[in-house]
Amino acid sequence: MKILLPLTLFALVSCTGYSEADERAIRRVLAEQESAWDRGDIPGFMAGYAEEICFFSKQGQTCGKQQVTDNYLKSYPSQEAMGNLAFTIHEVAPVGNDHAWVAGLWELRRAADTLNGGFSLLWQRQAEGWRIVRDHSY
Repeated sequence: MKILLPLTLFALVSCTGYSEADERAIRRVLAEQESAWDRGDIPGFMAGYAEEICFFSKQGQTCGKQQVTDNYLKSYPSQEAMGNLAFTIHEVAPVGNDHAWVAGLWELRRAADTLNGGFSLLWQRQAEGWRIVRDHSY
């Protein structure tokens, strides 16, 4: 009996780990963010971020979902300014059971120009699903 309990606990813990379904869920959130952006829906885009998000870019660091949202609203005041967003995901790498790193490229096509760069995102499994807790965009 002493051996059976630890083996049962190990089996339960190992069954709750990161899986291919988690990667699909993360990719789905990113696709939903692209769609929201293309509709001019910054609040919808922000649904992929955790409340405790910290966003890092060449302009500096911003932490907190409301502060990051405010920055997006200021930088992209209209759907025309937002343009069409496309992500290219190069890697989704699990980091334990409840975190993952995602690395890739972003491209923003607008009538006047096209912007692009890269990102690495730290994701965390939360009660509402996978959410971005750190965004390093350049």
